[in-house]
Formats: sequence, C-alpha cells, structure tokens
Amino acid sequence: MIELTEDSPLTKLVAKAPAVLLAKNKGLETVGDLFDYLPRRYLPPGQLTDLAALAPGEDVMVVAEVDHASSRSMRGRKGRLLTVVLRDAGGGRLDLTFFNAHGHEAKLRPGRKGFFAGTVGIYGGRLQLTHPDYELFDDEVKEEVAVRRYQTHQVPVYSATGKLYSFKIRRIVEHALDSVDRIREPVPVEVMAVRGLTSRADALEMVHRPGIDEDPGPGVHRLKYDEAFVLQTILAQRRKAAEADTATPRLPRLGGLLAAFDARLPFELTAGQQQVGETLTRELASERPMNRLLQGEVGSGKTVVALRAMLAVIDAGGQAALLAPTEVLAAQHYRSITSLLGDLAMGGLLGGSDVGTTVALLTGSQGALARRAALLDAASGRAGIVVGTHALIQKHVQFADLALVVVDEQHRFGVEQRDALREKGIRPPHVLVMTATPIPRTVAMTVFGDMETSTLRELPAGRSPITTHVVDADKPNWVDRTWERVAEEVGKGHQAYVVCPRIGDLGPALNTALDPALDPDLRGPVGLAADSSDEESDDWDVSPEEEGGQRELTGVHTMLRQLRANPALDGVRIGMLHGRLDAETRDETMRAFESAELDVLVATTVIEVGVDVANASVMVVVDADRFGISQLHQLRGRVGRGDVPGLCLLMTRDASATAADRLAQVAATTDGFELSRVDLMFRREGDVLGARQSGRGNSVRHLRLGRRADEQIIADARDDAFGLIASDPELTGHPDLVAAVAARLDEEQAAYLERG
Repeated sequence: MIELTEDSPLTKLVAKAPAVLLAKNKGLETVGDLFDYLPRRYLPPGQLTDLAALAPGEDVMVVAEVDHASSRSMRGRKGRLLTVVLRDAGGGRLDLTFFNAHGHEAKLRPGRKGFFAGTVGIYGGRLQLTHPDYELFDDEVKEEVAVRRYQTHQVPVYSATGKLYSFKIRRIVEHALDSVDRIREPVPVEVMAVRGLTSRADALEMVHRPGIDEDPGPGVHRLKYDEAFVLQTILAQRRKAAEADTATPRLPRLGGLLAAFDARLPFELTAGQQQVGETLTRELASERPMNRLLQGEVGSGKTVVALRAMLAVIDAGGQAALLAPTEVLAAQHYRSITSLLGDLAMGGLLGGSDVGTTVALLTGSQGALARRAALLDAASGRAGIVVGTHALIQKHVQFADLALVVVDEQHRFGVEQRDALREKGIRPPHVLVMTATPIPRTVAMTVFGDMETSTLRELPAGRSPITTHVVDADKPNWVDRTWERVAEEVGKGHQAYVVCPRIGDLGPALNTALDPALDPDLRGPVGLAADSSDEESDDWDVSPEEEGGQRELTGVHTMLRQLRANPALDGVRIGMLHGRLDAETRDETMRAFESAELDVLVATTVIEVGVDVANASVMVVVDADRFGISQLHQLRGRVGRGDVPGLCLLMTRDASATAADRLAQVAATTDGFELSRVDLMFRREGDVLGARQSGRGNSVRHLRLGRRADEQIIADARDDAFGLIASDPELTGHPDLVAAVAARLDEEQAAYLERG
C-alpha cells in the first residue's frame, strides 16, 4: 500500500487525467494543495428540495428522477442541444439544459436517479438548470447509502474545472481525507491554546465534510491562521537572515548639501514630511539596510522627502539612484531636481556651490555622447544623483558607491528589476520605494510586514480638491458637454489632459492586439528592451477577458483629429504626447505644455505619474473602463495641483458591471488608501513571497486583505511567528512547521527570498 502524505503528488491519489486538470486549471499538485482547495458554498441536502418550490436565482441540489430527455441539432452552431426533464416524488418538474449533449445523452435516461446541483434559471416560463453538476445512483443500495450520507452532512460545492465537476472533486477530497494517516500540525500547541484554534485535522473535516448543523467557520478560520502563520514564519526567517546583512551607515553631516538645500526651500515642509524625514535619517545612519515603503496621496510631497534622503547619503559620501518608470517621468524628475537644487546641482562647475553635486540622467533613447557622459559620471562618483529609467538596471551601468535606491511609483516595476539595481551597491544599499495608490501586492507586503511603511496623508498647502464624474459615451449630449466643459476651462486660461488607452494609427496589429501582460499595475519586467522610448506601450489595466472581449479602443492619433475637428474646441491649441515619439519631440511637447503654449494635451498613460503642471484643471480619460483603480487615481492626480479645483471626467461605453463598479468607486472618493483596499476586492493580493505581482501564482489562498478580520489574523500570526523565530530560529523543535514552510515555497519564491 502506498503511503500518502500531504506532500504526495495527486497522481498517487487519482488517475492522471483528473490530476492534470486540477494542476493545470487550479494549481493543485499535491494532496496538501487539495486540502487547501476550499468549497465555494454548501448545500443542505438533508431537506430534499421540492421541485415545485424552487425559485429563480437559488443555488440548489435536488434528488430527482429523469422523466424524459430529448436532443436536437442547434441552428448556427455545431453540436446537439439536450433537454432533460426531472421529476420528484411529489410530481414536481425541472428542466435541465445542456448545450453540448455529448457525454450526457447516454447517462441521463428515463428512470435514472441522482443528485443535481446548480443555479435555478427560467426559460420559456419553465424553471431550469443550465449545465448542472450531477451524480447518478447506480442501484438502489447505492441510492440508499448516498441519500443517508447526504441527510447527515452538508454538501460542499467546489469550483469545477473542465470535465471535473464538483461531485467528482468532492469524492477526490474525501478519498484524500480517508487515505492520509496523519495531518500535519504546523502551529505549536501553545499557540493553538492561546488563540483558541481547533486542530488542523478537525478543521479540514469541518470545511470539507461539515455535519448538517455544523458551522464550517471555525475550520476556515483555522486554515486562514495556518496560512498567515506559515507565511509570517517565512518572512520572520527572512528578516532574521537579513539582520546579518550590513549596509554602510550614512551619517548626516552638518553644514552639508542637505542643510544648504533646506535653507533655500521655497516652501515649508508639512509635519508629515518632517516626521518621515527624521525616520529616514535615522535608518540611513544604521548598519541595517533600510527597506521602506513611502506611500502618500498624489501630490503629498513624496519626491521632496526622497530628495532630502538622497542629499543626506551624498553628504555621507555615497550616491543615490532614482528609478522612474517612463522617460517622460525621468526627464521630469531630472528637471525638477536640478531646478530645486539650483547651483547645488552644479558641483565642480563654474558658478556651482562648494557643497554641490552633479545630477545625471540616463535613459535608453539618449544619444551616444550624453549616455557615455552619464555612465562615466555614475561610475566615477561625480554624479551624486543618477535619475533614470530601466536603463539603470543594465549590467554595464556601474556606480562608485551606491548608497540609496529610490524607486518611484514602484507598481510599475517588477521585483527582479528593483533587485537588479540593488545589486549594484558595494554593500547592500538602502531602499526607498514610493507609491500613491498601493497595488494589491504592495498592500499585502505591508500588511504581512515584509516592508516598513511610512505614510503621508497631509497635502501641502495650496492643493485643490478634485471632482470626478463618469460620462456615458453612448449618450452624444453627454460627450458634447464634456468637450464644451474642456473649452470652458481653456477659456478661463487653464489647461486640460485627454488620456487615451492606445497610441493608434500604427498598423492593424497594434491597433487590435490586447496583451494583458502589459498591464502596468500587474507586470513584472515590461517585456521590452531594458529601456525603450515606449515604456507605456499602449498600456491598459484590465485584460479583455475580464471585460467580456475586445472592442475598438480610442487611440491618441484618432482623438487628436477628432478634437481638432470639434467646433467646440475651435482655436484651442492641442498637442500630442506618447512613448513612441522620439525623446526630443516628447521633451519639446512637455515643455510647451508646461509653459502654456499648448491648451490641451492628448496623451497615453505616459503622463500618469510625475507630470506637474499647476495650471491643468481638467482631465478626460477616454475608454476609462480599460484602466484599473490605481491607474485612474494616478492619472487624475495630474489636475488640481495648483489653486484651481480639478475636474476628472471618466468617459466609458459598454462597460461591464465590474468595470462600471470600479469607475463608480473611483468617482466616489479621492482617498488613495481607501481605493487600494477597493482594488483588493477586485483583484488578488499577488505573490507576497516572490516576483509575481498579481493574478495566478498567488501565495495567498484563503486570506483577503480587504477584510479587517483577516488582517487581524495576519497581525496575530505575525506576533506568534516572530516570537517563535526569536526563540528557535532554525525551527529545530517544530518539524511539521518546517515541512509546511518547504511545501509553501516553490523554487522561484525560495530564490527570491534568498536574494532578499
């Protein structure tokens, strides 16, 4: 007899075909994975359903007999439509409909009895189940046993996969529970007692085989705690190992570059900026590498805080690198930093300050001379600050003494990209990442404690409120009023952005192809060269599969022609900006908009972050349903940056219910932290252990970070796990926990944690 454990592959439990389906479609490869595959809901079969009492919309399971069945060919499509009529003991009737009769026609013959589960619908005035899940009884003995079994237990309903229906998955799970001799117990007995947790073995029985009157809730709670505890143990071990890494302490210097900069600041720092600045100064002076997330509302002054940290490490003899997601943003940072520093950015030059430094810009589209000069300044140490795009992470880029890595809008980068820049330090550099609206993975990392967090909620004086409205693009009068509103703002001397999801007019393949891998909030590496002038690359935030298929999206070129031909905008100066323009044209266009030589800028998401034009008062986002929550929040942060209230109009047509809900949520609040939680409800947390930022490969299975109760479970597990690692770093007294940790980490995640 084969010994079965939680680590055994499913092929030891079931035939190859169902094992492959579970692995491919659900990510279940081991018996332990199967145990963690929780039912979506439960049905109470002890109260056998009266077919006449069913109502549309109900999730039901009925015991019934096939009265008769018929099939016919379908018009306009291949295959045969099968209609089955069920009857119960009281004469009630229920239709079953299968749009593919194959595999069902031979089974569902008159007189066959069984369980049938699904959602009740209505068609032609008759109640029906469409493609229901079912399990037939082979003979009277099995029927009696099955009915008696289901009269004492709730029936778990699992998400089906392919031809593997819920009943089959249930039987596989029950077979596994009956076949594994010992269920692992990763949580120490003393912790279970303090937290009031049931055993893991009992929890699995509660979840997968609950009695008719039993609440599976305590079992689910235990499995959530297990997940949190194992993940926190991994992170606690990682934190313990990181304590062995040492960074070069960057001690502040009196009368240096930072002091000179503070003395000439044209505005007063907010209380939040001062507090975060003190935290960064303290951590930069430590031998332990800083790993801090700075999250703050759009316009809360994160960049100034980061710049002060960069000047502090320069005072201490080191260099700082600022990684930006697009060339437009990198150039904007370069201009704003050199402008704020003035002669402090002219170190070594005639007219430069004695305590000054040099600021270098490194991007992929630079000319050879400029690029060579920037590389030399970075490698020699002449440049205290190097601002750049993905070009910074290329292997041939070297630093004399990289002390601080600052990552702006970190959601636009993959974890490996940030790691590649960190590895350029002689010793591990300090790391500061910034974001306005944390993506799910960032929220997960902060909740799980993988990063220390600072928050800026206070906006600097002078920032104006932003109002957001959703515009139905299927209503011509609403669209006309949108452009009239833009014209009105221009008439008042203000400026406007019009954001489109595509560049367009670059060939049919580029106009129609929708590649969700380019999702700027989810992607790891951008999928382009290490640096490209097209970083935004026709980005959108939601895959076509989620929204129900493709539709033609509006491109920048098309929108530019439409607006120039619109009578309401007659005389308005309209320009265009996107990533496939050459660097010189992009720079000239941005400068023209900043100097108010252009009234309206039609652009892609290349203007999403960092672009700061105080005179811009209105933004129109076209096909707004194609953008995600964090991206929309970032985009609208480009308006209302001065003393004029901002207006953001989200134009959409044919939006799915999910997309419409997203837009409504964005319109309802300007609180980026609240929106990050809303984002969690629409998307998943991502892989908190590895490089994957969202979607499949998720290392968080049961916990939902949008739920306060789950966050409390995580906090409790964090205290317990970090306490355990403090007393037993190698877990020598906890072999089951060691096994659970090993089972949770795949090779990719383990390598990522090893890199730190």
